[in-house]
Order: sequence, then C-alpha cells, then structure tokens
Amino acid sequence: MAKMGRPKKEFPKRKSITIRLSDSEYEKFIQYAASHNLTMTQAIVKGMELLYQNS
Repeated sequence: MAKMGRPKKEFPKRKSITIRLSDSEYEKFIQYAASHNLTMTQAIVKGMELLYQNS
C-alpha cells in the first residue's frame, strides 16, 4: 500500500511567534500584504530578510 498524506518538508517550520498590534498597525499591515499579493507570513518573512540585510 502506498504512503498517504503530505510529503515531509526538508526544513519544517516548527517555531511560532505571536505579536500584538494596534488596530491601525494591523490594518496597515493587512493592506500592505494584500497590495503586494503576499500572505501575512510571507510579508513578515520578507521584512525579517530586510532586517538581516541591513545589519
């Protein structure tokens, strides 16, 4: 019988971070992600990459 389910990822993402935003910060963030066709996670990862480049 063949294996069922999703294939295992090479680098699974197991860590989670929670942040608190004001209503205005949240709306600004959602608008940015939507206007750039990004998910919230993609937008945050992109921002982190920019921080790493500038340090």
